[in-house]
Amino acid sequence: MPPPVRGADPQSYVTVIRPTGQGDLDAAISASSGLLSLQKTKAVSPFALAGRIRNDYDRLRTALESYGYYAATIRIAVGLRAGGHAAPSAPPATMDGQDPRLPEWLLAVPKGQAVQVTITPVRGDIFHLGQVTLKPSPEDGTAPIVLNAPERTALGVASGHPAIASDVLAGGVNLQAELKEEGHALAQVGTPKAWLRPQTHTLDVEYTVRRGPIVTIGAIALSGLKRTHPAYIARRITLHPDQLYQPSHIEAARQDLASLGVFSDVQASDAPPLTAGRQMPLNFAFTEGKQRMAEVEGGYSTDLGGRGGVSWTHNNIFGNAERLRLTTLVTGLGGSAQQGLGYDVYADLLKPDFGDRDQNLSVRVEGIRQLLYSYRQTALLVRAGIVRHLGRRWTVSFGGEAEQEHIEQMGMSNDYTIVSLPLSATYDSTGLTNPIDPATHGVRIAASATPSASLISGTSFFTILQATASTYFDLTHVGLSRPGRSVFAFRGVVGSVQGASTFEIPPDQRLYAGGSATVRGFRYQGVGPQFPNSKYAIGGTSMDAGTVEFRQRLFRSFGAALFADAGQVDTGSSPLHGTLRVGAGAGVRYYTPIGPVRVDVAFPLNRPAQGDTWELYIGLGETF
Repeated sequence: MPPPVRGADPQSYVTVIRPTGQGDLDAAISASSGLLSLQKTKAVSPFALAGRIRNDYDRLRTALESYGYYAATIRIAVGLRAGGHAAPSAPPATMDGQDPRLPEWLLAVPKGQAVQVTITPVRGDIFHLGQVTLKPSPEDGTAPIVLNAPERTALGVASGHPAIASDVLAGGVNLQAELKEEGHALAQVGTPKAWLRPQTHTLDVEYTVRRGPIVTIGAIALSGLKRTHPAYIARRITLHPDQLYQPSHIEAARQDLASLGVFSDVQASDAPPLTAGRQMPLNFAFTEGKQRMAEVEGGYSTDLGGRGGVSWTHNNIFGNAERLRLTTLVTGLGGSAQQGLGYDVYADLLKPDFGDRDQNLSVRVEGIRQLLYSYRQTALLVRAGIVRHLGRRWTVSFGGEAEQEHIEQMGMSNDYTIVSLPLSATYDSTGLTNPIDPATHGVRIAASATPSASLISGTSFFTILQATASTYFDLTHVGLSRPGRSVFAFRGVVGSVQGASTFEIPPDQRLYAGGSATVRGFRYQGVGPQFPNSKYAIGGTSMDAGTVEFRQRLFRSFGAALFADAGQVDTGSSPLHGTLRVGAGAGVRYYTPIGPVRVDVAFPLNRPAQGDTWELYIGLGETF
């Protein structure tokens, strides 16, 4: 007796695609196959499966043609999975996917038996481009289109090139972008038309090109501004009427306005039609972000203990992108370098474009109390300075600072009034806009000189000189890893105090080492001269430190690090003197959208008396 007809019972199947030997083409074929993408969804009836197989012929042929294989063939065979029993009513062991008897064969497959669909693509000969024609649009008349050198480079396709669809399409898009960059604001390059020539294995292509006139920028409209003063944006914007219309400059102006930090979105668009003077009006549409926000921050290390607090920020407080930030932190929550709880409370005001574009005014009022083993400090500081950006990589700053403080050290108490004029310059070629994103290449350099005067029992003058440099080397440059996965990071720090000896300057102005910023494995201020038989650091007038760190990404969201630090502090004014201390350790990273969460453990390799045996550091972002 023949088996019962299965009708609409589900038919499970497995798809196997034979490789062509061309990796990118194989990936495109797999991505195009409906059989492959749908096989893990709910099983379908034999009739529906036969329909999927028929549809895959056109889908796969399109994928092959997109890579220039217009004479390709597709073979699809359907058979029982290994271990199955031949269908009694279907004599062939396998069926061709185009055989009209395929639905009947599938109906006769025993219930519960999976089938295997084997796809064999055969590339055949690759086709090349034949004639590549540029046809003028009706708006431009009948004059032939002649491309200059940059336009030919942008088009990027010519007779004899492989007839790869993505290249042909990208050529039109790139040519249109180049024409617009030359000032042809109305330029259009239509979707290319193609004619297949099977006899010669070529593909003729025709682009319809509209250049249009060269235009300049017209009136610039600003919309969506509610709290922000339009006059400030008009001064800030890097475009002006009568400037040559260039999309790259318009996009740069859009990004510059977005970088102010007061807008959640900035859009720039043309506002046609052209004026009589061949000018293209523009419109910048703004969506203002939240004006007020609160944040929570915290961190922990075994030397400085825990710190945590809240910040409140008022963006665009006066309507010119100013920012007021109020922060309250509790510090010294445990820690081998701490004697008790402290606080750090400050208010920051940032006024951008102060006096000139790319020049910001920064003002801070800060109250500090920290009970370190080296000294106990209670201080009030007022700082004001100008920060100026010189291009994309250089930043310079200068300003003034006044500090009134009370310090206790080794049973002695002193009050100090300190005034200083800090000067600094930084260079950054890493290309990162977020300072806590891990750098994988480039160099960072920071140098400062801070002339200061301490007004107590007669005035003492001194100058603190400091410099930090770091660089990053990605092992992808020597073929050992994928980009950004394996990186060596190097850091060097050097400092010197000129004009006064160690005990002629306040304890908080002296130089120290130890901790995550210099030498891990030693507690904060744990490297350098110490008071006898104690863990109280004296500080010094010279300091140097260096770090080598290897960072390895693991999987998608994890990473690891190995590092070694070394440094020294001395009471002379020349670095590279003192007792060199060395620490080493390892850490793990968890990468989040806002930056890596870092956990490092470090050990001193030549621990001094009263020194810690190990240190733990937890924070957000890499150490440098």
